[in-house]
Amino acid sequence: MNILSIEHYLAIIGAIIVTVVAIIALKNDWKTPGLENQVFKVMLGLLALGGVLSFFAAIGVLGNFGGKA
Repeated sequence: MNILSIEHYLAIIGAIIVTVVAIIALKNDWKTPGLENQVFKVMLGLLALGGVLSFFAAIGVLGNFGGKA
């Protein structure tokens, strides 16, 4: 096992944790009114989207468009 695979595993685990926590927080905050809470919901949604994108990047679906690095 080399350091690159360890980094990939850590990135996958981190992406899953960030995405799940952001989705749970968004679900819990969904019915709160107010402009500040609406901005917070957008930020949580973007955090969840970033977690999904980082998961795809960690498993190799995104990136390396030119071939092997």
